[in-house]
Amino acid sequence: MTDFPEMIVKSGNSGSGPAHHVLYLLFRDYEGIIQIRLWDGSEVRFGHGNPEFSLTFRCSRAFRDIILSRNPLRLAESYFQGLIDIDGDLYSAVNLRHHLASLRLSLADKAMLVAKALRITPPKSVSISDVAPRWRKTFEQKLGARSSKKLNRHSISFHYDVSNDFYALWLDRQMVYSCAYFELSGQSLEEAQCNKLDHICRKLRLQPGERLLDIGCGWGALICWAAEHYGVTAHGITLSQNQYHHVQQTIRSRSLEGRVSVELLDYRDLRGEGSFDKLVSVGMFEHVGLKNLPTYFAIAHRMLKPGGLFLNHGITTDEGGWKKSAATEFINRYVFPDGQLDTVSTVQQLMEDAGFEIHDVEGLRQHYALTLREWVRRLETRHEEALNYVTESVYRVWRLYMAACAMQFEEGTTGIYQILVSKRSPFSNPVPLTRRDLYQRG
Repeated sequence: MTDFPEMIVKSGNSGSGPAHHVLYLLFRDYEGIIQIRLWDGSEVRFGHGNPEFSLTFRCSRAFRDIILSRNPLRLAESYFQGLIDIDGDLYSAVNLRHHLASLRLSLADKAMLVAKALRITPPKSVSISDVAPRWRKTFEQKLGARSSKKLNRHSISFHYDVSNDFYALWLDRQMVYSCAYFELSGQSLEEAQCNKLDHICRKLRLQPGERLLDIGCGWGALICWAAEHYGVTAHGITLSQNQYHHVQQTIRSRSLEGRVSVELLDYRDLRGEGSFDKLVSVGMFEHVGLKNLPTYFAIAHRMLKPGGLFLNHGITTDEGGWKKSAATEFINRYVFPDGQLDTVSTVQQLMEDAGFEIHDVEGLRQHYALTLREWVRRLETRHEEALNYVTESVYRVWRLYMAACAMQFEEGTTGIYQILVSKRSPFSNPVPLTRRDLYQRG
Protein backbone atom coordinates (compact mmCIF):
# COMPACT_ATOMS: atom_id res chain seq x y z
CA MET A 1 0.00 0.00 0.00
CA THR A 2 1.14 3.58 -0.68
CA ASP A 3 -0.21 7.11 -0.71
CA PHE A 4 1.63 7.83 -3.97
CA PRO A 5 0.11 6.94 -7.38
CA GLU A 6 2.16 4.65 -9.65
CA MET A 7 4.45 3.79 -6.71
CA ILE A 8 4.41 0.51 -4.82
CA VAL A 9 5.94 0.49 -1.35
CA LYS A 10 6.87 -2.53 0.74
CA SER A 11 7.40 -1.55 4.36
CA GLY A 12 10.66 -2.17 6.16
CA ASN A 13 11.75 -2.49 9.75
CA SER A 14 11.79 1.22 10.54
CA GLY A 15 10.28 4.40 9.23
CA SER A 16 11.75 5.71 5.97
CA GLY A 17 8.83 7.88 4.96
CA PRO A 18 10.93 10.94 4.04
CA ALA A 19 13.00 8.82 1.66
CA HIS A 20 9.81 7.52 0.03
CA HIS A 21 8.68 11.11 -0.55
CA VAL A 22 12.07 11.93 -2.12
CA LEU A 23 11.87 8.92 -4.44
CA TYR A 24 8.35 9.82 -5.51
CA LEU A 25 9.44 13.32 -6.49
CA LEU A 26 12.38 11.93 -8.48
CA PHE A 27 10.73 8.98 -10.22
CA ARG A 28 7.01 9.70 -10.54
CA ASP A 29 7.51 10.38 -14.26
CA TYR A 30 10.05 7.60 -14.85
CA GLU A 31 9.09 5.68 -17.99
CA GLY A 32 10.81 2.40 -17.16
CA ILE A 33 10.46 -0.11 -14.35
CA ILE A 34 12.75 0.32 -11.37
CA GLN A 35 12.99 -1.18 -7.91
CA ILE A 36 14.76 0.61 -5.06
CA ARG A 37 15.64 -1.04 -1.78
CA LEU A 38 16.42 1.09 1.25
CA TRP A 39 18.65 0.52 4.28
CA ASP A 40 15.70 -0.35 6.53
CA GLY A 41 14.54 -3.20 4.30
CA SER A 42 11.72 -1.28 2.61
CA GLU A 43 11.28 -1.51 -1.15
CA VAL A 44 9.86 0.99 -3.61
CA ARG A 45 8.89 0.16 -7.19
CA PHE A 46 7.88 2.39 -10.09
CA GLY A 47 6.16 0.87 -13.11
CA HIS A 48 4.41 -2.46 -13.53
CA GLY A 49 6.06 -5.77 -14.33
CA ASN A 50 9.53 -7.09 -13.65
CA PRO A 51 12.05 -4.32 -12.91
CA GLU A 52 14.87 -3.83 -15.41
CA PHE A 53 17.24 -3.30 -12.50
CA SER A 54 17.26 -2.53 -8.81
CA LEU A 55 19.22 -0.07 -6.69
CA THR A 56 19.99 -0.94 -3.09
CA PHE A 57 20.92 1.93 -0.79
CA ARG A 58 22.82 0.39 2.12
CA CYS A 59 23.42 3.65 3.93
CA SER A 60 20.98 6.44 4.79
CA ARG A 61 23.84 8.98 4.87
CA ALA A 62 24.79 8.17 1.27
CA PHE A 63 21.16 8.55 0.18
CA ARG A 64 20.76 11.91 1.92
CA ASP A 65 24.10 13.29 0.70
CA ILE A 66 23.37 12.34 -2.91
CA ILE A 67 20.05 14.18 -2.78
CA LEU A 68 21.43 17.27 -1.06
CA SER A 69 24.57 17.56 -3.19
CA ARG A 70 22.69 17.23 -6.52
CA ASN A 71 25.99 15.97 -7.95
CA PRO A 72 25.62 12.87 -10.16
CA LEU A 73 29.20 11.88 -9.34
CA ARG A 74 28.13 11.21 -5.74
CA LEU A 75 25.85 8.47 -7.03
CA ALA A 76 28.76 6.84 -8.89
CA GLU A 77 31.08 7.27 -5.91
CA SER A 78 28.60 5.59 -3.60
CA TYR A 79 28.43 2.65 -5.99
CA PHE A 80 32.24 2.38 -6.03
CA GLN A 81 32.30 2.46 -2.22
CA GLY A 82 29.73 -0.31 -1.87
CA LEU A 83 27.14 2.04 -0.37
CA ILE A 84 24.90 1.36 -3.37
CA ASP A 85 24.49 -1.94 -5.22
CA ILE A 86 23.18 -2.33 -8.77
CA ASP A 87 21.47 -5.61 -9.68
CA GLY A 88 20.00 -6.50 -13.04
CA ASP A 89 20.62 -4.64 -16.29
CA LEU A 90 23.56 -2.30 -15.68
CA TYR A 91 22.90 -0.42 -18.93
CA SER A 92 19.37 0.49 -17.84
CA ALA A 93 20.80 1.74 -14.57
CA VAL A 94 23.33 3.90 -16.44
CA ASN A 95 20.44 5.34 -18.45
CA LEU A 96 19.12 6.87 -15.23
CA ARG A 97 21.45 9.78 -15.96
CA HIS A 98 19.15 10.90 -18.78
CA HIS A 99 16.07 10.77 -16.58
CA LEU A 100 17.71 12.66 -13.73
CA ALA A 101 19.20 15.26 -16.10
CA SER A 102 15.78 15.89 -17.64
CA LEU A 103 13.97 16.47 -14.32
CA ARG A 104 12.18 19.80 -14.17
CA LEU A 105 10.94 20.22 -10.62
CA SER A 106 8.91 23.22 -9.50
CA LEU A 107 10.22 25.46 -6.73
CA ALA A 108 7.74 23.85 -4.37
CA ASP A 109 8.95 20.37 -5.32
CA LYS A 110 12.59 21.41 -4.87
CA ALA A 111 11.83 22.79 -1.42
CA MET A 112 9.97 19.61 -0.53
CA LEU A 113 12.90 17.51 -1.78
CA VAL A 114 15.39 19.32 0.45
CA ALA A 115 13.04 19.30 3.45
CA LYS A 116 12.44 15.55 3.20
CA ALA A 117 16.14 14.80 2.65
CA LEU A 118 17.06 16.80 5.76
CA ARG A 119 14.64 14.69 7.80
CA ILE A 120 16.72 11.59 7.02
CA THR A 121 19.02 11.33 10.03
CA PRO A 122 21.84 8.81 9.49
CA PRO A 123 23.60 7.14 12.43
CA LYS A 124 26.53 9.18 13.69
CA SER A 125 28.75 6.10 13.56
CA VAL A 126 28.59 5.96 9.76
CA SER A 127 31.23 8.00 7.92
CA ILE A 128 31.41 7.86 4.14
CA SER A 129 34.84 9.46 4.05
CA ASP A 130 36.24 6.46 5.90
CA VAL A 131 35.79 4.34 2.79
CA ALA A 132 36.81 6.90 0.18
CA PRO A 133 38.58 5.17 -2.75
CA ARG A 134 42.34 5.41 -3.24
CA TRP A 135 42.17 7.69 -6.26
CA ARG A 136 40.01 10.45 -4.78
CA LYS A 137 43.01 12.70 -4.04
CA THR A 138 45.20 11.74 -6.98
CA PHE A 139 45.09 14.21 -9.84
CA GLU A 140 42.01 16.38 -9.27
CA GLN A 141 44.07 19.46 -8.48
CA LYS A 142 46.12 19.07 -11.66
CA LEU A 143 43.41 18.39 -14.22
CA GLY A 144 43.43 21.91 -15.59
CA ALA A 145 47.21 22.07 -15.79
CA ARG A 146 49.29 21.61 -18.92
CA SER A 147 50.14 17.96 -19.43
CA SER A 148 53.68 17.22 -18.24
CA LYS A 149 55.90 14.18 -18.65
CA LYS A 150 55.70 13.42 -14.95
CA LEU A 151 51.92 13.72 -14.88
CA ASN A 152 51.62 11.56 -17.98
CA ARG A 153 53.79 8.85 -16.42
CA HIS A 154 51.70 8.84 -13.26
CA SER A 155 48.46 8.91 -15.25
CA ILE A 156 49.44 5.98 -17.45
CA SER A 157 50.55 4.01 -14.40
CA PHE A 158 47.28 4.91 -12.66
CA HIS A 159 45.22 3.31 -15.42
CA TYR A 160 47.36 0.62 -17.03
CA ASP A 161 49.47 -0.63 -14.13
CA VAL A 162 46.48 -1.88 -12.15
CA SER A 163 47.39 -5.53 -12.87
CA ASN A 164 48.18 -7.39 -16.07
CA ASP A 165 46.28 -10.36 -14.64
CA PHE A 166 43.20 -8.22 -14.12
CA TYR A 167 43.18 -7.05 -17.73
CA ALA A 168 43.84 -10.60 -18.96
CA LEU A 169 40.54 -11.73 -17.40
CA TRP A 170 38.43 -9.77 -19.87
CA LEU A 171 40.64 -8.79 -22.81
CA ASP A 172 41.33 -11.16 -25.70
CA ARG A 173 44.31 -13.53 -25.68
CA GLN A 174 46.59 -10.92 -27.27
CA MET A 175 45.70 -8.28 -24.67
CA VAL A 176 44.39 -5.71 -27.16
CA TYR A 177 42.90 -2.84 -25.16
CA SER A 178 41.31 -0.87 -27.98
CA CYS A 179 38.36 -1.05 -30.36
CA ALA A 180 37.95 -4.39 -32.17
CA TYR A 181 36.84 -4.71 -35.81
CA PHE A 182 33.79 -6.94 -36.32
CA GLU A 183 33.74 -7.91 -40.01
CA LEU A 184 30.85 -10.35 -39.51
CA SER A 185 28.05 -10.50 -36.96
CA GLY A 186 28.61 -13.08 -34.28
CA GLN A 187 32.40 -12.95 -34.44
CA SER A 188 34.24 -13.56 -31.19
CA LEU A 189 36.29 -10.84 -29.53
CA GLU A 190 39.45 -12.80 -30.41
CA GLU A 191 38.51 -12.86 -34.10
CA ALA A 192 37.51 -9.19 -34.13
CA GLN A 193 40.77 -8.09 -32.53
CA CYS A 194 42.78 -10.06 -35.09
CA ASN A 195 40.68 -8.35 -37.76
CA LYS A 196 41.62 -4.97 -36.29
CA LEU A 197 45.34 -5.70 -36.15
CA ASP A 198 45.33 -6.88 -39.75
CA HIS A 199 43.12 -4.01 -40.91
CA ILE A 200 45.65 -1.51 -39.55
CA CYS A 201 48.57 -3.32 -41.18
CA ARG A 202 46.74 -3.35 -44.50
CA LYS A 203 45.94 0.35 -44.27
CA LEU A 204 49.60 1.07 -43.63
CA ARG A 205 50.48 -1.08 -46.67
CA LEU A 206 53.26 -2.71 -44.64
CA GLN A 207 56.00 -4.36 -46.65
CA PRO A 208 58.78 -6.77 -45.56
CA GLY A 209 61.87 -4.97 -44.34
CA GLU A 210 60.10 -1.72 -43.41
CA ARG A 211 60.55 -0.12 -40.00
CA LEU A 212 57.34 0.45 -38.01
CA LEU A 213 56.99 2.66 -34.91
CA ASP A 214 54.02 2.14 -32.58
CA ILE A 215 53.54 5.19 -30.31
CA GLY A 216 51.84 3.83 -27.20
CA CYS A 217 52.15 0.14 -28.03
CA GLY A 218 50.15 -1.23 -25.09
CA TRP A 219 50.82 -4.91 -24.46
CA GLY A 220 52.50 -5.25 -27.85
CA ALA A 221 49.90 -7.08 -29.92
CA LEU A 222 50.20 -4.85 -32.99
CA ILE A 223 54.00 -4.75 -33.24
CA CYS A 224 54.18 -8.53 -32.84
CA TRP A 225 51.42 -9.07 -35.43
CA ALA A 226 53.10 -6.73 -37.91
CA ALA A 227 56.46 -8.49 -37.54
CA GLU A 228 55.06 -12.01 -37.78
CA HIS A 229 52.55 -11.44 -40.59
CA TYR A 230 54.11 -8.62 -42.61
CA GLY A 231 57.85 -9.05 -42.09
CA VAL A 232 58.55 -5.59 -40.71
CA THR A 233 60.93 -4.57 -37.95
CA ALA A 234 58.68 -3.07 -35.30
CA HIS A 235 59.49 -0.83 -32.34
CA GLY A 236 57.00 0.18 -29.66
CA ILE A 237 57.12 2.75 -26.89
CA THR A 238 55.02 2.88 -23.71
CA LEU A 239 54.99 4.61 -20.35
CA SER A 240 53.50 1.63 -18.50
CA GLN A 241 55.95 -0.55 -16.58
CA ASN A 242 53.52 -3.48 -16.61
CA GLN A 243 53.02 -3.26 -20.36
CA TYR A 244 56.75 -2.87 -20.97
CA HIS A 245 57.60 -6.06 -19.06
CA HIS A 246 54.75 -7.95 -20.74
CA VAL A 247 55.99 -7.01 -24.23
CA GLN A 248 59.52 -8.09 -23.35
CA GLN A 249 58.22 -11.48 -22.22
CA THR A 250 56.11 -11.82 -25.38
CA ILE A 251 59.10 -11.03 -27.61
CA ARG A 252 61.14 -13.77 -25.93
CA SER A 253 58.33 -16.34 -25.89
CA ARG A 254 57.61 -15.86 -29.61
CA SER A 255 61.29 -15.65 -30.62
CA LEU A 256 60.90 -12.14 -32.03
CA GLU A 257 64.24 -10.77 -30.83
CA GLY A 258 65.78 -8.59 -33.50
CA ARG A 259 62.41 -8.10 -35.18
CA VAL A 260 60.41 -6.50 -32.37
CA SER A 261 61.65 -4.15 -29.64
CA VAL A 262 60.03 -2.08 -26.92
CA GLU A 263 61.16 0.97 -24.98
CA LEU A 264 59.90 2.68 -21.84
CA LEU A 265 59.78 6.16 -23.35
CA ASP A 266 57.69 9.32 -23.55
CA TYR A 267 56.79 10.22 -27.15
CA ARG A 268 58.36 13.65 -26.58
CA ASP A 269 61.73 11.96 -26.07
CA LEU A 270 61.76 10.30 -29.50
CA ARG A 271 64.94 11.20 -31.36
CA GLY A 272 65.81 11.19 -35.03
CA GLU A 273 64.24 12.36 -38.26
CA GLY A 274 62.67 10.24 -40.95
CA SER A 275 63.61 7.15 -38.94
CA PHE A 276 60.55 5.01 -39.74
CA ASP A 277 58.77 3.95 -42.92
CA LYS A 278 55.42 3.67 -41.13
CA LEU A 279 53.96 5.03 -37.87
CA VAL A 280 50.91 3.93 -35.92
CA SER A 281 49.29 5.03 -32.69
CA VAL A 282 46.22 3.28 -31.29
CA GLY A 283 44.30 4.69 -28.34
CA MET A 284 47.20 6.82 -27.13
CA PHE A 285 46.62 10.40 -28.24
CA GLU A 286 43.67 10.66 -25.85
CA HIS A 287 46.33 10.93 -23.11
CA VAL A 288 48.30 13.69 -24.82
CA GLY A 289 46.16 16.65 -23.72
CA LEU A 290 44.59 19.12 -26.12
CA LYS A 291 47.37 21.71 -25.69
CA ASN A 292 50.00 19.11 -26.58
CA LEU A 293 48.35 17.74 -29.72
CA PRO A 294 50.33 20.06 -32.07
CA THR A 295 53.57 18.81 -30.47
CA TYR A 296 52.42 15.20 -30.73
CA PHE A 297 51.63 15.48 -34.45
CA ALA A 298 54.81 17.48 -35.14
CA ILE A 299 56.91 14.69 -33.60
CA ALA A 300 55.06 12.07 -35.63
CA HIS A 301 55.73 14.15 -38.75
CA ARG A 302 59.44 14.38 -37.90
CA MET A 303 59.81 10.64 -37.28
CA LEU A 304 58.13 9.59 -40.54
CA LYS A 305 60.07 9.11 -43.77
CA PRO A 306 58.93 10.96 -46.92
CA GLY A 307 56.38 8.76 -48.68
CA GLY A 308 55.61 6.91 -45.45
CA LEU A 309 52.21 6.52 -43.82
CA PHE A 310 50.95 7.32 -40.32
CA LEU A 311 47.72 5.89 -38.91
CA ASN A 312 46.24 7.56 -35.82
CA HIS A 313 43.45 5.59 -34.16
CA GLY A 314 41.70 7.48 -31.36
CA ILE A 315 38.51 8.49 -29.58
CA THR A 316 36.76 11.79 -30.27
CA THR A 317 33.80 13.64 -28.82
CA ASP A 318 30.94 15.58 -30.39
CA GLU A 319 31.76 18.74 -28.42
CA GLY A 320 35.17 20.35 -28.59
CA GLY A 321 37.32 21.82 -25.84
CA TRP A 322 36.84 19.12 -23.18
CA LYS A 323 34.60 21.36 -21.11
CA LYS A 324 33.97 20.50 -17.48
CA SER A 325 30.93 18.28 -16.98
CA ALA A 326 29.90 15.28 -14.90
CA ALA A 327 31.15 12.97 -17.66
CA THR A 328 34.56 14.63 -18.10
CA GLU A 329 35.06 14.92 -14.34
CA PHE A 330 34.23 11.23 -13.92
CA ILE A 331 36.76 10.22 -16.59
CA ASN A 332 39.53 12.40 -15.18
CA ARG A 333 38.94 11.52 -11.55
CA TYR A 334 38.54 7.77 -11.79
CA VAL A 335 39.78 6.47 -15.13
CA PHE A 336 42.15 8.65 -17.17
CA PRO A 337 43.54 11.51 -15.03
CA ASP A 338 45.08 13.20 -18.09
CA GLY A 339 42.48 12.17 -20.67
CA GLN A 340 41.05 14.82 -22.98
CA LEU A 341 39.06 14.46 -26.20
CA ASP A 342 38.19 16.78 -29.07
CA THR A 343 36.12 16.61 -32.25
CA VAL A 344 37.33 14.64 -35.25
CA SER A 345 37.27 17.84 -37.32
CA THR A 346 39.69 19.50 -34.89
CA VAL A 347 41.96 16.46 -34.93
CA GLN A 348 42.09 16.51 -38.73
CA GLN A 349 42.81 20.23 -38.75
CA LEU A 350 45.72 19.75 -36.34
CA MET A 351 47.12 16.94 -38.49
CA GLU A 352 46.95 19.15 -41.56
CA ASP A 353 48.55 22.02 -39.65
CA ALA A 354 51.43 19.66 -38.82
CA GLY A 355 52.07 19.08 -42.53
CA PHE A 356 50.12 15.86 -43.11
CA GLU A 357 47.91 15.02 -46.06
CA ILE A 358 44.79 13.04 -45.11
CA HIS A 359 44.08 9.96 -47.25
CA ASP A 360 41.45 8.02 -45.35
CA VAL A 361 39.12 8.52 -42.38
CA GLU A 362 37.12 5.59 -41.05
CA GLY A 363 34.65 5.76 -38.15
CA LEU A 364 34.48 2.72 -35.87
CA ARG A 365 31.89 3.93 -33.35
CA GLN A 366 29.62 0.88 -33.58
CA HIS A 367 32.60 -1.45 -33.35
CA TYR A 368 33.72 0.10 -30.08
CA ALA A 369 30.23 -0.18 -28.58
CA LEU A 370 30.28 -3.91 -29.36
CA THR A 371 33.81 -4.24 -27.96
CA LEU A 372 32.95 -2.51 -24.71
CA ARG A 373 29.81 -4.57 -24.16
CA GLU A 374 31.86 -7.72 -24.63
CA TRP A 375 34.51 -6.48 -22.19
CA VAL A 376 31.80 -5.75 -19.59
CA ARG A 377 30.24 -9.19 -20.08
CA ARG A 378 33.57 -10.93 -19.68
CA LEU A 379 34.49 -8.86 -16.63
CA GLU A 380 31.15 -9.58 -14.95
CA THR A 381 31.44 -13.32 -15.51
CA ARG A 382 34.86 -13.29 -13.82
CA HIS A 383 33.98 -11.00 -10.94
CA GLU A 384 35.25 -13.34 -8.22
CA GLU A 385 38.54 -13.94 -10.03
CA ALA A 386 39.01 -10.20 -10.52
CA LEU A 387 39.00 -9.71 -6.76
CA ASN A 388 42.23 -11.72 -6.60
CA TYR A 389 43.96 -8.82 -8.36
CA VAL A 390 41.99 -5.66 -7.56
CA THR A 391 39.63 -4.40 -4.89
CA GLU A 392 35.85 -4.42 -5.26
CA SER A 393 36.00 -0.64 -5.73
CA VAL A 394 38.38 -0.92 -8.70
CA TYR A 395 36.21 -3.66 -10.22
CA ARG A 396 33.16 -1.42 -9.94
CA VAL A 397 34.95 1.55 -11.49
CA TRP A 398 35.89 -0.46 -14.58
CA ARG A 399 32.48 -2.08 -14.84
CA LEU A 400 30.59 1.21 -14.69
CA TYR A 401 33.11 3.09 -16.83
CA MET A 402 33.04 0.60 -19.70
CA ALA A 403 29.24 0.25 -19.62
CA ALA A 404 28.79 4.02 -19.69
CA CYS A 405 31.29 4.32 -22.56
CA ALA A 406 29.46 1.64 -24.55
CA MET A 407 26.26 3.66 -24.28
CA GLN A 408 28.00 6.89 -25.28
CA PHE A 409 29.29 5.23 -28.44
CA GLU A 410 25.82 3.85 -29.15
CA GLU A 411 24.25 7.26 -28.61
CA GLY A 412 26.82 8.93 -30.87
CA THR A 413 28.14 11.48 -28.37
CA THR A 414 31.53 9.74 -28.53
CA GLY A 415 33.24 8.54 -31.70
CA ILE A 416 36.42 6.78 -32.74
CA TYR A 417 38.33 7.24 -35.99
CA GLN A 418 41.27 5.80 -37.85
CA ILE A 419 42.91 8.62 -39.79
CA LEU A 420 45.54 7.66 -42.38
CA VAL A 421 47.97 10.39 -43.43
CA SER A 422 51.33 10.99 -45.08
CA LYS A 423 53.73 13.92 -45.22
CA ARG A 424 52.35 16.48 -47.64
CA SER A 425 54.66 16.54 -50.65
CA PRO A 426 54.32 17.43 -54.36
CA PHE A 427 53.82 14.46 -56.70
CA SER A 428 53.61 12.07 -53.74
CA ASN A 429 51.35 9.05 -54.17
CA PRO A 430 51.78 6.91 -51.04
CA VAL A 431 48.46 5.03 -51.36
CA PRO A 432 46.73 3.25 -54.29
CA LEU A 433 44.00 4.97 -56.27
CA THR A 434 41.27 2.94 -54.52
CA ARG A 435 40.75 1.07 -51.24
CA ARG A 436 40.28 -2.23 -53.06
CA ASP A 437 43.60 -3.62 -51.86
CA LEU A 438 42.44 -3.39 -48.24
CA TYR A 439 39.77 -6.02 -48.80
CA GLN A 440 41.51 -8.40 -51.20
CA ARG A 441 42.65 -11.60 -49.49
CA GLY A 442 45.30 -14.06 -50.54
